[in-house]
Amino acid sequence: MTAQPSPVSEALSFPVSEIVASQRPHRKDAARNYDALLVAARAAFAENGAEASLEDIARRAGVGIGTLYRNFPTRRHLFESVYADEVNDLVRVARQVADQEPWEALTSWLDRFAAYMVTKRAIREALDGESEILNACRDSMYAAGGPLFERAQAAGVARTDMDFGDLIRMVAGVTGTTFLDDAQRDRVLAIALDGVRVTR
Repeated sequence: MTAQPSPVSEALSFPVSEIVASQRPHRKDAARNYDALLVAARAAFAENGAEASLEDIARRAGVGIGTLYRNFPTRRHLFESVYADEVNDLVRVARQVADQEPWEALTSWLDRFAAYMVTKRAIREALDGESEILNACRDSMYAAGGPLFERAQAAGVARTDMDFGDLIRMVAGVTGTTFLDDAQRDRVLAIALDGVRVTR
């Protein structure tokens, strides 16, 4: 079966991408520090949850605490920036896989979504409530992943008695439990997705 082009492959504008681009410093050295802080914060939150030490994050990034506060004046600002960066990566992956076969493209994106859930679980209580950034993240995530699922449905490889919201909640529920390791998580996710796939 010939794969149909995905809408994600077009030059779409995603709110979260614009937010991430506007927050990232323009100077190369400042941008490097900013990126290093996001990577360090993501790792620290995954290991220690929302209470991870800001001093530890700065140390991991190889910068001083003052540099952290210049980029992220409050802890919530850091949470939202890490969250937005994760969702922006989901947008990037959706564009990267858009030319793959429909089922492969969908599952490649869902693999990244499962990894994103690790960060979301770590800081979800701290992100309790609504904000412009959180709304932009949700809208962008659905705009990136939704067309991949619809394309798989149109190609006859994904069941049509569910929508993208159902799929996201299923994957979030499956990956929300505790696993022995990543291999077990991937195996359980693959079993769950077998229930979504249509085979001929």
